[in-house]
Formats: sequence, structure tokens, C-alpha cells
Amino acid sequence: MCGMLSVLAECERDIMCECTMAGLKAARARGRKGGRPRVDDEKLRQAIALYYSKQMSVREIQEATSISRTTLYREIKKEQ
Repeated sequence: MCGMLSVLAECERDIMCECTMAGLKAARARGRKGGRPRVDDEKLRQAIALYYSKQMSVREIQEATSISRTTLYREIKKEQ
């Protein structure tokens, strides 16, 4: 009995997976793509330059470039 229920559950899971993939494929066909939007490279370079120039605080850089504090520090860490 438990074997039959597990087979049905696995079948249902496979169907859900197929439906999800079909939905993603249809969305891509309509020009939609998933995921978080990427940060503009130009703004990021500007924020890093402002950080190293020490003319502005991190909060001011954040307001001027709309780059988050976390993103700024992550990119600075990558450079080192």
C-alpha cells in the first residue's frame, strides 16, 4: 500500500516539474526572464571610485548611485 502511494506522489511531482518548466519556457518566449535584475556596471564603478576617493560617506554614495551598501562592499572585497 505504501509503495503505491509513493509511486503516485512521485508521478505528481514529475507532473508539477514538467508544468513549471513549460511555464518558464513560455515566459522566455514572451521575452520575460527570471532572476534578480543586475546592477548597472557604470554606476557600480562610479560608487567604487567615490568610495576610494573618501569624499563621500557610504550612505551618501548609496543615495547618489542607488547601489546598496552590501553590493558596494562585496565588489570592493572582490577587487582586493
